[in-house]
Amino acid sequence: MSETTAGRGGDRDRDEEGRARSARPRDGLGRPLPYGAEGVARQPEGVPRAPAETVWEAQRLLDAGMPFHAHEVFEDAWKTGPAGERDLWQGLAQLAVGLTHAARGNASGGARLLVRGAARLAEWPEPSPYGIDLPGLVVWARELAELVAGGPPVDPAAVSPRLRGHAS
Repeated sequence: MSETTAGRGGDRDRDEEGRARSARPRDGLGRPLPYGAEGVARQPEGVPRAPAETVWEAQRLLDAGMPFHAHEVFEDAWKTGPAGERDLWQGLAQLAVGLTHAARGNASGGARLLVRGAARLAEWPEPSPYGIDLPGLVVWARELAELVAGGPPVDPAAVSPRLRGHAS
């Protein structure tokens, strides 16, 4: 991706296809940093992964305290995967971005997204696909939403979920 002069009086940053996309570096929670600052490696967009690879990569990022980046992995799955799985991957992405907001200190936004993602996943028919512990994630999200509502920011690595329960 080539950087333009966004933020410095020029046009917006664009990717190779011309879509607006910030070239600013990001921290582990996805917050933009000043141009030239050292950030964490961004997840490439539009990467089609096998479901097991999606779950593995998202879990790795969640364990590292990088739920924003895990959200991007789930977003790729819903955009590149089968249409019938869109709600699954969107629900998982909502959990990851809810955790992101909770870690950034946006308690009400984090709680709202956690509840919304939990509701979407609770509607998924049994059995859970790809070994994902959907019932456990629904419980985790609802409990975390209660914990973070109106509270201080959370440490995302300390409270990250196990996507496949204890066997992840």
